[in-house]
Amino acid sequence: MHSASDDLFKALADPTRRALLERLLREGELNVRALTEQSGVSQPAVSKHLGVLKQAGLVLERPQGRVVHYRAEPKGLAPLMDWMRFYAVFWDERMDRLETLLNRMDQ
Repeated sequence: MHSASDDLFKALADPTRRALLERLLREGELNVRALTEQSGVSQPAVSKHLGVLKQAGLVLERPQGRVVHYRAEPKGLAPLMDWMRFYAVFWDERMDRLETLLNRMDQ
């Protein structure tokens, strides 16, 4: 079963895509040429990575003539944040139970 979360996690699994997203988060809206300059990969590769990020809901594009500008979409990280909250609760409960057990063993 395929979900939006799958697209998100697959997109973030690649270090080049993470770097592109982090740069957009830091610097704001940039075009492909600007993103390519410091990426260490070719322009076609950057465009392909941006397509994956866009499909995952992590970037938005704004065409301006023949140039397309990209910006990060922080709302796209919502499934990741939900997943992290679930596991934070999971581990908090486990640690609380472990602490209780250790306290009983000390008595």
